[in-house]
Formats: sequence, structure tokens, C-alpha cells
Amino acid sequence: MKPYILVTGGAGFIGSHLVERLLADNQAVVVLDDLSTGALDNLRAVAAHPQLRIVTSRISECPDLAGLVSEAASIYHLAASVGVELVLQSPLRTLETNVGETELLLKAAAQAKVPMLLVSSSEVYGKSEKHELSEEDDLLIGPPGNGRWAYACSKLMNEFMGLAYARERALPVIIARLFNTVGPRQTGKYGMVLPRFISAARRGEPLRVFGDGLQTRCFCYVPDTVGALVRLQGCPGARGQVFNVGGDFEVTILDLAKSVVQIMGSKSAIELVPYHLAYAAPCDDMRRRKPALDKLARATGFRPATPLREMILRTAASIG
Repeated sequence: MKPYILVTGGAGFIGSHLVERLLADNQAVVVLDDLSTGALDNLRAVAAHPQLRIVTSRISECPDLAGLVSEAASIYHLAASVGVELVLQSPLRTLETNVGETELLLKAAAQAKVPMLLVSSSEVYGKSEKHELSEEDDLLIGPPGNGRWAYACSKLMNEFMGLAYARERALPVIIARLFNTVGPRQTGKYGMVLPRFISAARRGEPLRVFGDGLQTRCFCYVPDTVGALVRLQGCPGARGQVFNVGGDFEVTILDLAKSVVQIMGSKSAIELVPYHLAYAAPCDDMRRRKPALDKLARATGFRPATPLREMILRTAASIG
């Protein structure tokens, strides 16, 4: 099974879609996932594929990490603690997973000079209030007493480490900052907004919108996100750089809830919930989060293609 592509977190929401795409492109794939937030069921459609191997382990506990990495043609690193609720409940786990595990993988990749695409998050932009967020912008992180910023800082530290390995160890690394990816197999378990809204609408329960609901986000359908990641990995000129990956249509969370209710023909009410009642720990929220996508478009030709209505319909069709 050589050469293959190594996907950490390949049993997760985005990772499983990436694995399917790579297999469809006739690539052999090795998934490394501890299944802490991912699930083998996400890979059910390709579980018997002859070019897929699944290794169930944390990066730090994988006995043959060096071998897995050195024999890989390239690496997509998606393994991470995800979701606002999980991050707020377990900030120590977030830091240990996102920083410690990534550092081990970077070291192994640098020794073997294996190209790596490191998946980061729009959370690194923090409290920035710019209309459109560019890869070269300053980052405004909140105070350490708020667990949400532990996640942002952990992803930002990954970026710093990745770029340091690029400069000092000649590691071919690309950093992708993802903005609110949605689609089939995403779960509301850890606070993800769209599946949470869809599940409530289907049950006829109130859709709980945190704060005043006027905060805006841009959503990107998971096959579009995956397409952008594959294009970036195949672009040698992108190495050593940071790229935003996401959609650029801005919608308030309140309007998102209204759209879910309307599209699903639900009679659910929409309920505004103050943040201090929504989360047990203190939580800041960002008023807007819109990516500048010009750099990504110049490098890869990527533009998001799926409208929000289709994202809602396709995600709803996948949620029982």
C-alpha cells in the first residue's frame, strides 16, 4: 500500500469526507484516528475499500508513527479537539491534543520531509471586528480565563510551529484556516450550530439561538471545503503559507435559524438564550467571521459553489 496519503482525524466529520474524495481520486489512504470525537461509522461507505487502512490510535500512542509518516506521500492533519462545548468543558484536553499531538507529527514529518497540510481554524482571528478577515491580519485573542481562547491559541500555536518547521527544517507545510464547514455527518453533539438547529426543527422543539442572534457567520459545504484542501495540497507554490478556506456569504445566526425552520416546514419557535445560560463556563462570541478568499482563489482557482439553502437541505437529509 505505497505510496499512500496519511489523514489524521480521518474518521471525523471533515476527515471522512476527505478520505472518500481521496479514494475516489484513486489514492491509497491511511487514517490515523483515536475515535475520541470521530467514528468508524463515518467511514462506513468506504470501510471495505482495498486502498484504505485504518489505524485506531492517538498520534502520541501510535507505535509506528515514524514509519507511517516516512512512507506517506503526503499528510493531511485534521486530528483535533473540536466544538465550542467540548473546548469549554475540557480546555486542558484541548491544549494537550491540539498542541502536543501536532508537535509530534510535525517532528516526524520534518525528519522524513513529507508534505503536510495542517488544518487550522478561523478561531485564531479571535475578537477581530474587521468586515473581512485576511491571512495577513493581526489576531486579537481574549483573556486566558475564558476557555474558548485556549482553543484559538492551540490552533495558533500549531500555525507558529508549522511555519517554524517550514523555515528551519525545510518541512513542506501548508496551513488552512477553516471557516464553519457544514454538511452530512456533522453532529450537534459538541455545539455545532446547523445540525443542532436541524435536529430541533425536526422534533418541533425551539431552536436555541445564543446571544441576540445578530452575530454573522459564513458557511461552506463540506465537499467544497475538501475540494479546496485537495487543491492546496497539490499546489507547491502554497507551501509555507496560510490560506483561509470557507464560504463568503454572510448570514446572521438568527436568520440561519429562520431559514432552517422555513426550509424544513417546521413549527418550531426560535428562542434567544443568553450566553451565561447557554454555557457553564464564560464564553465570548465574535460578532462576525467572514473570510477573504482572494489568496486561495489565486493559488488554486477555488471558489465556494454551494448555496446556503442547499447546505441546509443536504445536511437535513442526512440527519435522522
